[in-house]
Amino acid sequence: MTGDEGLARQFEELRPRLRAVAQRMLGSASEADDAVQEAWLRLARDDQDKHNLAAWLTTVVGRICLDMLRARTNRREDPLPVAERLEAADVDPEQEAVLADSVGLALLVVLETLSPTERLAFVLHDMFAVSFDDIAVVVGKSPAAARQLASRARRRVQAGPADPGESDRKQEVVAAFLAASRGGDLGTLLTLLDPDVVMRADETAARMGGHGETRGAEVVAAFFNGRATGARLADIEGLPGAFVAAVNLALAFTVINGRITAIEAVANPEDLDEMAIQLI
Repeated sequence: MTGDEGLARQFEELRPRLRAVAQRMLGSASEADDAVQEAWLRLARDDQDKHNLAAWLTTVVGRICLDMLRARTNRREDPLPVAERLEAADVDPEQEAVLADSVGLALLVVLETLSPTERLAFVLHDMFAVSFDDIAVVVGKSPAAARQLASRARRRVQAGPADPGESDRKQEVVAAFLAASRGGDLGTLLTLLDPDVVMRADETAARMGGHGETRGAEVVAAFFNGRATGARLADIEGLPGAFVAAVNLALAFTVINGRITAIEAVANPEDLDEMAIQLI
């Protein structure tokens, strides 16, 4: 077997994974095939040794997809709603239906609201376990910045498709939580928290007296008990939340079935500048 034949065989073995990455990045089976084919052409033209071909190809596919998403944005090309795209005449409905079924129609809808770099960071890290060091190379940012891109995307994904009525109900849960926090009502705090709630804080927020990550309703409730005196209700990138102007801290809450399952504390000034925060 020649070197070219061996490379082609390895590529074909990796094709399903590469296609899955591209599908979730682009939301289109036909465009995913184009991206994977372009990755093969780049591999064939590159004569350098690849110590980890899977990682190399994943990052190349990521770059190609990022360029394709940016081209959509530059052309101000709004993608068709997923349900309409499945019926479009210029794509294979069966392929698109398989994609929607494997990813989830609701997730596809939310992914299309993300910026190209947010989508890439979320898909590569959360769906395919690519390290932030490798993602940073693709997006041209630091690993910490890549982590924040994925974090912002995760918040929007957790918020789900927009539903004004549901958003109001979730905000009511957060409002009750903040009131209980101010009043030192530990019992109410516990009833509003999921038993497995997780609270994550960036480095700046952790320096304010918290921890990078805290798990469990009792621990999180104890942390908030008697606090939140300066917190004001806010919409944090589509999630119910709160903002504490005195210390420049944003709290984004994930609420599922009437209980808080996750709280993310963000205080890094650069990240706050890029976040969509609307006081209520």
